[in-house]
Amino acid sequence: MNIDTLSTDSKHLFEQLCTDKKLLEGWREVKRNRGTSGSDGQTIEAFEARLHEEIKRLRQELENWKYEPQPVRRVEIPKPEGAGVRLLGVPCIRDRVVQSAMKQLIEPILDPHFSKQSYGFRPGRNQQQAVEAAQKIVQSGKGYVVDIDLSKFFDRVNQDRLLNRLSRTIEDKRIIKLVAKTLRSGAMKDGVLIPTTEGTTQGSPLSPLLSNVVLDELDKEIEKRGLEHCRFADDCNIFVKTPKAAERIMKSISEFIEKKLKLAVNEAKSKVAASSLVKFLGMTIVDGTRAIARKSIRHAMNKVKELTPRGTYEKLETTIKRINSWYMGWSNYYSMTQYPSQLKAIEAHIRRRLRSRVVDQQKSERSLFNKLRKHGVSQSQASVAFTNIKRWALSHTAAVERAYTNRWFINVMNLQIRSDENHEHWFDIKKWIRLA
Repeated sequence: MNIDTLSTDSKHLFEQLCTDKKLLEGWREVKRNRGTSGSDGQTIEAFEARLHEEIKRLRQELENWKYEPQPVRRVEIPKPEGAGVRLLGVPCIRDRVVQSAMKQLIEPILDPHFSKQSYGFRPGRNQQQAVEAAQKIVQSGKGYVVDIDLSKFFDRVNQDRLLNRLSRTIEDKRIIKLVAKTLRSGAMKDGVLIPTTEGTTQGSPLSPLLSNVVLDELDKEIEKRGLEHCRFADDCNIFVKTPKAAERIMKSISEFIEKKLKLAVNEAKSKVAASSLVKFLGMTIVDGTRAIARKSIRHAMNKVKELTPRGTYEKLETTIKRINSWYMGWSNYYSMTQYPSQLKAIEAHIRRRLRSRVVDQQKSERSLFNKLRKHGVSQSQASVAFTNIKRWALSHTAAVERAYTNRWFINVMNLQIRSDENHEHWFDIKKWIRLA
């Protein structure tokens, strides 16, 4: 049978998987995504050094049903603000190759069946589309949100239900069997093997797709009830017109999630509120407009503080390089706000922290005075250095701001800014948003 003719035949996916061509495609995706070694310690570089032998061995093991996924390496990532840890699993390189190849085979079959209101981990879909969809629903008059938080979703997925739903679309039962092996391969922590009888490993190539298989059932239930919603991975918001309707839906949907899907709702984090009080993918919808959520702004301010610690003599250039690296990535995402004034506020905070650093690094009041004079500040203004004003307050004085102007940071020190860009969806930079 010609393998190339099997691309649309879901009964013969396993034959396609057991080819050097498909396994090499899986390898290329693994290499592109990088990542650390799994429980066997093999690195991407070591796998690549023996690529031909590794791919041949994988193919033979799959064909002969001797392939056994290794336990993932358990990693605990602290959650923000001390809210516990997130459990991740790092599969071995060879297992990531197989999973990536499987994902490439089954995703084109599964994805067309998913809800249009699902935006996470899907080809051609992203966070901004999800936020824009939520915005349109709020603009239509549905300003109250049922914000459902699933407790430890990836750790609590019912594997039997997942495999059953997967088998309804994927006809090749050998692929289902291989997915089951992957789910139940266990996790290794401190040399101890931990069984994985529930959940889908967060951090594996296959996990995001499998999460959509599970939560598509939730999407379909919400749609069957005639409700409007947006979901990105396990972050799901349902929009209604009144608080009373929202409370009723919260109760009934929570029951569906716990009794039918066998998942847990985090009651402490789930809530019913006006859209302006709900954070969705780091954003919030206020009066029908998109803004960076208050909590996201606070996290950004804390990150700036972390990047500009006190009591260090690190060169300003080094600090700015590190800030630029973080801020360009952060602002690339959050530029979906319609208020560039929010970015401008972050940038102003960065500059003030840097001015404070300059003040802090001076050995004496005289040293600061001379520094200000060297930067063109008049003698009378520079004399502020001899007052009892504290470092943080000094950083906001006319003398320090004149010595280290916005233009100096941008043109001389190459501090990157984004608020001066032009985007069609941005309001005037003078327009401010008051967050609840």
